[in-house]
Amino acid sequence: MDLQQLYTQFENLAEQMNITILIGEGDFIGGYCTVNDDQFIVLNKRKTLEQRLRILAQSFGNLSIQDRYIIPVLREFIESVVMRGQLSGIFDEKP
Repeated sequence: MDLQQLYTQFENLAEQMNITILIGEGDFIGGYCTVNDDQFIVLNKRKTLEQRLRILAQSFGNLSIQDRYIIPVLREFIESVVMRGQLSGIFDEKP
C-alpha cells in the first residue's frame, strides 16, 4: 500500500469515528484535539505526507481503537509509530 492509500485509510477511519481532519498551514506540528465535544486531528500542509501520516498514527494510537476493526496494514502502521515514539523517549533522554 502506498502512502496516499494509507492516508485515504486514515480518512476513512476518521469518518467512522466522527473525527474531522483539518489541514492548515503554519508553524505547528499538528495532532488530536477536541473543541466543544467535536474531535479534530489537525495536520500541517507544510509537512510531507509521511510526516502527516505519523501525526495521524500518533493521534489514533492515543485513542481507544483496540475494539474497532482496522485493516491490518493500517493497524500495524499505527502500532509501529506509537512504539517508535515510546522508544524514542527512552533513548533520547540525556543524563
